[in-house]
Amino acid sequence: MKFKSEFLNEITERGFVYQNIDIENLDKIASKGKIAGYIGFDITSDSLHIGSLIQLMLLHWLDFYDHQAIALVGGGTTLIGDPSGKDQTRKILSKNDIDKNISNIEKTFSRFINLEKNALIINNYDWLSNLNYIHFLREFGSKITLNKMLTFDSVKSRLDREQPLSILEFNYMLLQAYDFFYLNKNYNCILQMGGSDQWGNILSGVDLIKKINKKDAFGITSPLITNSDGSKMGKTADGAIWLNKDKISSLDFFQFWRNINDKDVIKFLNLFTILPLKEINKLSKLKDKEINEAKKILAYEVTKIVRGKVDADEAMEIAENTFGSNIVDKRLPNISEKKSNLKNDNFLILDAIEKLNLVKSRSEIKRLIKSNGIKVNDKLYNYSNLSLKEFSEFKEIKISVGKKKVGILKII
Repeated sequence: MKFKSEFLNEITERGFVYQNIDIENLDKIASKGKIAGYIGFDITSDSLHIGSLIQLMLLHWLDFYDHQAIALVGGGTTLIGDPSGKDQTRKILSKNDIDKNISNIEKTFSRFINLEKNALIINNYDWLSNLNYIHFLREFGSKITLNKMLTFDSVKSRLDREQPLSILEFNYMLLQAYDFFYLNKNYNCILQMGGSDQWGNILSGVDLIKKINKKDAFGITSPLITNSDGSKMGKTADGAIWLNKDKISSLDFFQFWRNINDKDVIKFLNLFTILPLKEINKLSKLKDKEINEAKKILAYEVTKIVRGKVDADEAMEIAENTFGSNIVDKRLPNISEKKSNLKNDNFLILDAIEKLNLVKSRSEIKRLIKSNGIKVNDKLYNYSNLSLKEFSEFKEIKISVGKKKVGILKII
């Protein structure tokens, strides 16, 4: 479907749109003037991870086409916890913890939306903390039926599995609907976007706006992004791929994208880069070994958006030096150890990998050795005694874990 709105054309062609509420009418409004749209972000950690990246890119494109992009941080709703897509109740965070998380996460938004122009970061604690509960139930609780809420997948799936859903979490849907109502009334925000697990919450907000504000409101959800093997994108054996630099290095972030499955490259170029669609179409024609060039472009472009050009340039240079040649790049993670400790087996490969923070547990390191997943100086390491004695005469030892992680052990 071709739209008059440049924003809607862009996100549709790139694969962002999964479900929508009255997108044809939204197109008429967005093509004639500027609109305001928002996405809400939970503040359960001090960093967002790449599971939030598709939402950040949606805000980017809204802002890019001169509409008002609103990043709503859930300082209020995070105190309760969203049940959507969750199998159990979330840990309740303190107000102080949430405020610290917000302070860290706000820096990320500035890479995607222009806060010096008309984009906004708003905290729903500002209005939710002042609500009178009795007034809220009378005015808004009466407008949303329990019957409808029970049909939403986010609730139904929990109940079908006979997993507990507290009244605390159940109220979350009311509060998110109220967020949309509040933003519509005070910021003339007519569009809410979110992941497909937010469909029920968005519908509730649209209904509330129609019933109380007597206005049209719209919703767009994005598909759940999975890898070609069906696994959830961004979840690895080592945990989440974080956006903040202090949680994962730019090199490791770059390498995550550099090593994705060939089948996912074009989809991810569309969703997670700002490369023109014509250029992505050219890259889609690459086959076999040539697809590696598209992967490098993907890794570089995503790292540039999330971490900045300086970090992207450095990560690409280190990756090329480390994985494309025999150069030992000095910027790789490194530790020092005495030669005598290696010679006397007082410092094993387990110690080296653990101190380099390349693998989480010693049992995992042993498993990787048995499955030929570890190299020392670019040769497979398979010593059953776990010794580094054979390498003690080197000044530096390069230790590689899989295709993604490398560290340097300096011998002193």
